[in-house]
Amino acid sequence: MADHGFSEGRACGLIGVNRSAWHYEPLRGQDDAARVRMREIANERRRFGYRRLATPLRRERRGMNLKKVYRLYREERVTVRKRSGLERALGTRPPVAFIPRHER
Repeated sequence: MADHGFSEGRACGLIGVNRSAWHYEPLRGQDDAARVRMREIANERRRFGYRRLATPLRRERRGMNLKKVYRLYREERVTVRKRSGLERALGTRPPVAFIPRHER
């Protein structure tokens, strides 16, 4: 702008950018402490998904809504490992007692 002698408003108008957007400072890089804490909780509680991780994070730090927790959860790749049907069903339920139809 100074090289060409344009005012800020004129230069922003020429390139099609709002002046408020020109002055915008992104705050996204300030999540390092939340990322570390999320990893710690996720390592302690392996079966917690992002919704259950959000509760302790909200208690410890303000400004952690569910959308932000989900974004950090995906970026950190702390997703819950999917278990196969055999693993899930193995030993979790008592066997079903089979009663033949003619004995009822």
